[in-house]
Order: sequence, then C-alpha cells, then structure tokens
Amino acid sequence: MGFRVVLACDIAGVEYRDKIKADLEKDDRIDEVIDVGVEAGDDTAYAHPAVAGARKIADGEADRGIFICGTGMGVAIAANKVPGIRASVAHDSFSVERLVLSNNAQVLTMGQRVIGVELARRLAKEFFNYTFDQSSPSAAKVDAICSYEPQG
Repeated sequence: MGFRVVLACDIAGVEYRDKIKADLEKDDRIDEVIDVGVEAGDDTAYAHPAVAGARKIADGEADRGIFICGTGMGVAIAANKVPGIRASVAHDSFSVERLVLSNNAQVLTMGQRVIGVELARRLAKEFFNYTFDQSSPSAAKVDAICSYEPQG
C-alpha cells in the first residue's frame, strides 16, 4: 500500500507545490495526491490550507503531507494546531530523515523563499523513504509529545 499525500500551500508556495505535485504523481510509492492549496493570485492566509491539510491527516484521509509557504514556518505552526499532527520545517536530508525516524512526523514543511526548487523536490522524495519504528527508543519520546495534547 502506498502513501496518500496531502499538499498544502499559500501564494508563496504555489510554484514549488506544483513541481512537487508533478513528481509525486509519478512516484510509485504514492497512491493518491490530495491538493488543498491555493492557486496563483489567491491571497488566502497560509493557516487555512495548512489546517485543512492537517485535518485530512488527522481524520485518516491522508497519511502524510507536504506543506509549503514562504519559509515553511507558518504552515508548520498552523498544522501543529491540529491535535495529533506533528509538522516541522526541514531543509536538509538529515532533518527529513529525523523528522520521520525520531519524531514520527506526518508533515514536512518547506519554504519556497528559503531553499532552491531542486533541493525541495529532492527532500519531498526523501520524505517517503522512511517509516517510523514503533519499537525504537524514539517511540517513548513521541508518546511524551502526544501526552501534552488535549484529551477528548
């Protein structure tokens, strides 16, 4: 079974989102690409597509997400407001690896104004190379993070 991936962006991430979307649609590891981002010229605040994408993951409609804004920080902050979501900026290969292997994060965020497009495309591909090991020493640390979420 492949990944169901949600993409989210604001106006500052449209170009990278489009390139990453095209890459993912050709990737055999990806079963579905769900796009909740804006189109060029749409000035919707980054929080709205980020939360919409994060909710798709929290609701089980998607497995992972790649969210893009100018820096990656705004969409990460917004996505992390959704209970159960772990999202972070990662602009290098080691951080992408640790995002999954150490933190069991479902969302990679990146900044179109911060890194080059070829690096962003590479990191997006690498994000799907890793699977969190529930028996790893990191599992207890992820549980500790989750313990701070409101219990409903």
